Amino acid sequence: MHAPTDPPVDELPLNSQSLVFVEQKYQDFLADPQSVSESWRNYFGSWNFAVNGTAATTASDSTAKLGPTFSPRSIFNPPGSAEDISDPGGLRPLAALDRSSPLQLGERLQDRVNQLVRNYRVRGHIIAKVDPLGRPLPEVPELSPEWFGFQEEDMDREFSTSGVQGPEVQTLRGLTNRLRNTYCRSIGVQYMHIDDLEARGWLQQRMEANENRMSLSRETQIRILTKLTDAVVFEEFIQKKFMGAKSFSLEGAESLIPLLDLAIEKAGGQGIKEIVLGMAHRGRLNVLANIMGKNPRKIFREFEDKDPQMNVGRGDVKYHLGYSNDWETQSGRKVHLSLCFNPSHLEFVNPVALGRMRAKQDRAEDNDRRRGMVLLIHGDAAFAGEGVVQETLNLSELPAYHVGGTVHIVVNNQIGFTTGPEQGRSTRYATSVAKMLYSPILHVNGEDPEAVAQALSVAMDFRRQFQRDVVIDMWCFRRLGHNEGDEPAYTQPQMYQQISQRGPVRESYRDHLLKLKGVTLEEAEQIVEQRREFLTQELEVARSDDYSHRYDTGGGVWKGYVGDLEADVDDPDTGVPAETLKNLLLKLTELPDGFHPNSKIARAMKVRRKMAEGEQVLDWAAGEILAFASLATDGVRIRMTGQDCERGTFSHRHAVLHDAKNGETFMPLAHLDPNQAPVEIVNSPLSEAGVLGFEYGYSLDCPDGLVIWEAQFGDFVNAGQVIIDQFIVSAEDKWRRLSGLVLLLPHGFEGQGPEHSSARLERFLTMCAEDNIQVVEPSTPAQMFHLLRRQVVRKWRKPLIVMTPKSLLRHKGAVSDLEELTTGKFKRVLPDVHEACDTPDKIQRILLCSGKLYFELADVREKEDRRDVAIVRLEQYYPLSNDELQAALADYPEGTPVYWVQDEPENMGAWRHLRFELGDSLFGRFPFHGVTRPSSASPATGSNAAHRWEQAKLIREAFGESDSQ
Repeated sequence: MHAPTDPPVDELPLNSQSLVFVEQKYQDFLADPQSVSESWRNYFGSWNFAVNGTAATTASDSTAKLGPTFSPRSIFNPPGSAEDISDPGGLRPLAALDRSSPLQLGERLQDRVNQLVRNYRVRGHIIAKVDPLGRPLPEVPELSPEWFGFQEEDMDREFSTSGVQGPEVQTLRGLTNRLRNTYCRSIGVQYMHIDDLEARGWLQQRMEANENRMSLSRETQIRILTKLTDAVVFEEFIQKKFMGAKSFSLEGAESLIPLLDLAIEKAGGQGIKEIVLGMAHRGRLNVLANIMGKNPRKIFREFEDKDPQMNVGRGDVKYHLGYSNDWETQSGRKVHLSLCFNPSHLEFVNPVALGRMRAKQDRAEDNDRRRGMVLLIHGDAAFAGEGVVQETLNLSELPAYHVGGTVHIVVNNQIGFTTGPEQGRSTRYATSVAKMLYSPILHVNGEDPEAVAQALSVAMDFRRQFQRDVVIDMWCFRRLGHNEGDEPAYTQPQMYQQISQRGPVRESYRDHLLKLKGVTLEEAEQIVEQRREFLTQELEVARSDDYSHRYDTGGGVWKGYVGDLEADVDDPDTGVPAETLKNLLLKLTELPDGFHPNSKIARAMKVRRKMAEGEQVLDWAAGEILAFASLATDGVRIRMTGQDCERGTFSHRHAVLHDAKNGETFMPLAHLDPNQAPVEIVNSPLSEAGVLGFEYGYSLDCPDGLVIWEAQFGDFVNAGQVIIDQFIVSAEDKWRRLSGLVLLLPHGFEGQGPEHSSARLERFLTMCAEDNIQVVEPSTPAQMFHLLRRQVVRKWRKPLIVMTPKSLLRHKGAVSDLEELTTGKFKRVLPDVHEACDTPDKIQRILLCSGKLYFELADVREKEDRRDVAIVRLEQYYPLSNDELQAALADYPEGTPVYWVQDEPENMGAWRHLRFELGDSLFGRFPFHGVTRPSSASPATGSNAAHRWEQAKLIREAFGESDSQ
């Protein structure tokens, strides 16, 4: 028998922090009741639960009847989902207490009162009246006093409520009403998943003090009514004047407009200078007109579509367009608003918006992340269904992606296109994924604008206090179908029968204010008439023949940058003086006193010092890091993220060093000069779409910086394809937005299998048009140096796609002299410099290739002394420089066949693109053929032996040798 030494139960506060201790005590009690103290035996013996219909009434028989399936955790979080079940794991209500001892009874009742309070905090949201359609709520009996064995005579008994905001002593009846008002009216809150006690306490105090209902001034009530009117009248006007046109109406969710209005006003009062908004298409036109301040005549003109010559082959539908404007708050503060353009891929704008805000904060040196805010508006089905939502939430607390907290607003239509929640998610709420963060989720009835105002106020203040994301789940409905031509009753007849019987929220709120005498009927109707008259005037202007409409061009931070055809911009000299490069290389080898580098890193530092002294040629890592260093010391911000990019997937970069003894880190690039620009090279989470979207967004507000995303392997770009298709390659055409984002994609057939070979070059080339992007494959360190510098030094801004090497990172031939970096620029074509080419009339065969294949071909030519073969490197696929290619071939005899040689199968890589661009005869002088692997559904073989056999066969074909040879 153990000697009980544990603290008495009445000295231990029973809360979520003591669960593990209590569980262990209970397990000890089950094994041997005498192993715990008398107070604990009495306590466990008082748990008169019934399990499977059998009552446990005494300490002596509790061991046998409760059994191992019961745990004290059930008091706090019954088995199963803590948010979704109404019958907590088969448990039954607590049995009535022995009331013969008043003192003991009071203590037991107080304990059960505390449990009741916790149940409301944890599960009250389940019965909150947040659904404006008023559908039946589940039963949650453990929120009733009867569940805990309270009787009517207990309802007016006073209990200590010191843990609840408000009076320190209340009757059970009063406490229950207070808890229901706080957690079960028009707002239901999930916050007990937050492990941060300070945050939980803050929320409890904030919500329970006023029963989750703020007192609004008449001025604020009129403002809400006005914004509701703006929203309703705008939608009605569009439906009448442009009947049948798609607008993705906000009808049924009009409370979004006053919510955003209050959010911006409050943000201004909190010192926020800029807000970046992201949203999908539903309600976007309403937000543009009534929040962003876009002149309605512009929107109406887009409906009229009278300017076809402006949009031939370009532009986007009106409900995808972005906009920016300045908002002046009632107190006279200015807040700049930027609504991101967005394709129909819904949630993929989320990381883009965060990246834009991070860039704005960095430009303003807002390292505390206080001057800007991101406000994201989601749909319920998309928030639950699209994985980029989780990726974006995961970025929120990572130092390289933190923006000070995002306000998420879910416009919960309770339906997707035609798909209901029962088919669209596995959780009670669309917002359940957000529980991964220590952030509250406020479910609010969108038909109760004042509850919406309260939820917004709590959310904004929580974000400001803790700089974390916060979620407002605004329950509403979609009055029309997915679009204005859709019939929703086909698939949701009952739901839309209910919706058809409901008037606009503006009417119910007007009637509410009329009862409170907060507004007169005349005032309310005057607001309506003024708005209708204004819209009518705007439509007349939009329809007039002399209306001049032009799209906004780049201004602000983009002033001076161009996106016209590349021919209009000369490539600048990107060389750097030799002495500067030498000093930078030496500086990059300096480590803090007491720093202990890995032994291999120490040897690499010695090699780098030899490079600086001209005793050794530069490898790929040296060329790349000198580009970064020279730009940073010239005042260019460097930001690079990607999976393992600090070290580099292939251990070539080592931009961030780790002390071998204590793990501390040091980045030499950040310590080159006191006046240098910031350098960020940071490992990203295992995410492609989210991180790539973030860096794209960053590039939109950092045109003068070098912004890079690196894939761990080029193939991983597959998982970011939506960002590439919908933003990177098409944003200029659709939305007139430039970007200088750089994608580094390790590419090369090295026998590592189909998923580690191809960066899908062919996909990028298929999407090339109108000089929208640059696609390159540099083959030397000097080329990489000049390429990265060109991206920033030149004022022509386009995304840069770089097929970077793997084996060439340490290839003895892929090196450059320091002098090659001191003058010149990136060469789009590298002519053959082999001695055989001194007599071009003897060349019988010209091989055109890119990347690491050049070194394999050159090696075979050298070994076999093939002086009849020339090898020309194409370093830039697009925009293709015909002049440089023609110059590289100019000295060879007309009629000499040119063979494009590539590692990739015939249906992949660059062959089909080049054949289409150049035809079957180069410049009318050289027959053009291809040497490739056979067409294949997969990029490469998974067998290293098969790869070597294929590669040998490919090279034999390139040199005109048959298989038998």
